[in-house]
Amino acid sequence: MNEWHHDHLERSRQRYTEELLQFLSIPSVSSLSEHAGDVRRAAHWVVERLGAAGIENAEILEPGGHPCVYGEWLGAGEGKPTVLIYGHFDTQPADPVELWSSPPFEPTIRDGRVYARGSSDNKGNMLVPILAIEALLASQGSLPVNLKLFFEGEEEIGSPFLSAFMEAHKERLACDLVISADGMQSREETPTLVVGWKGLCSMQIDVRGPGVDLHSGIYGGAVQNPIHALAEILSSMRSAEGTILVEGFFDQVAPLTAAERAQFAEFPYDEGEYKRAVRVEGALFGEPGYSTHERAWARPTLEVNGIWGGFQGEGVKTVIPSEAHCKITCRLVPDQDPQQILAVMKAHIEANTPPGVSGSVSLSPATASAYVMPIDHPGNRAAHAVMEEIYGHAPHYIRQGGTLPVCGLFRDLLGVYTVIFAFALEDENAHAPDEFFRLSSFERGQLAYCRILETLGESESL
Repeated sequence: MNEWHHDHLERSRQRYTEELLQFLSIPSVSSLSEHAGDVRRAAHWVVERLGAAGIENAEILEPGGHPCVYGEWLGAGEGKPTVLIYGHFDTQPADPVELWSSPPFEPTIRDGRVYARGSSDNKGNMLVPILAIEALLASQGSLPVNLKLFFEGEEEIGSPFLSAFMEAHKERLACDLVISADGMQSREETPTLVVGWKGLCSMQIDVRGPGVDLHSGIYGGAVQNPIHALAEILSSMRSAEGTILVEGFFDQVAPLTAAERAQFAEFPYDEGEYKRAVRVEGALFGEPGYSTHERAWARPTLEVNGIWGGFQGEGVKTVIPSEAHCKITCRLVPDQDPQQILAVMKAHIEANTPPGVSGSVSLSPATASAYVMPIDHPGNRAAHAVMEEIYGHAPHYIRQGGTLPVCGLFRDLLGVYTVIFAFALEDENAHAPDEFFRLSSFERGQLAYCRILETLGESESL
């Protein structure tokens, strides 16, 4: 790598860290309406930071919900590829706040880690390529590729307006390759390239019984309890061993190939280490016949994310509650249609609602199809070479059980694949209390982005 880039990053290290803390102090929680102004404030911060880096035409765009930010530098010429860098500046809520060691939007550095909501997912990662762009422009006055930057403010709520927005702006967003700054590495010294994400659909079940809470002594045994009814519905969805029992759920699921299973098995796995990382003391659990990574990366799942009903306070209140509720998400694999899964889930819930209660299902409009990128794509080959250079050994190709809806949108609407090039780690408590981002990853990522843009600029075709 050009030593000027390295020198610029070294000289700017303290300033870049201070800017990261400033960015993280903005509580840009997209799911809470009271923070809509903060999401917009974060968008303005990104526009200003892009301008300082040398992207002078950055602007805020309105997909229909929360704002997004777009900028471009197209001075490399027609003979060079056009690369779009993607990330998001919205965050998850910080609840439960009382479990944080320091306030979630008052970023704190401890032991080389920045603790704050959004530090790992995705503000720390998202800022990295902006700083690399600044280093490249500052050291040589140009970039090795034509560059477009697209950062959204609603990823954490499923990007509900993004599909229509991208459809309407296909020409503006057109590119040869997308690089996503949203994603992660598995371990600090074991580089990985994520080539697949699961799809997603979600719903809420509402079970209603008596019109009001009833005295459990007077009416117990005579009236159906909505919580018991909901438990019965949920129990019907999955076997005790973890196999999903919903009729039609697996209709579109292709069996894992021998090559896929062999690829997954190449990634180092230590069950004790895995259990310690997720703080599980007992046995791991999941669909029989599959390894832990196969279940997490390439088999569909059905999970209850929250359940409530009846008395929640301290002590005892002897009632039969009038209603009970739960939220469910299904992570999907290639070929599964989210709308078909929602339909079979709704039919199953209706067929398994016991007598004495009524059940209703609210289906979320935010869905995503699974995404898989060919390992031998030129973008992956470039990322592989850079990872090997930066880490000192070759990365593993893996998939992730999470969902990045925008990858499927870029593929389906723009006809391009997305290289996941991000430096957060799996253990950094994304979406949980005490989320953090390692400063070592923050600095390593800046070098890596300089190198991948240089490498892509040398590519004959994408």
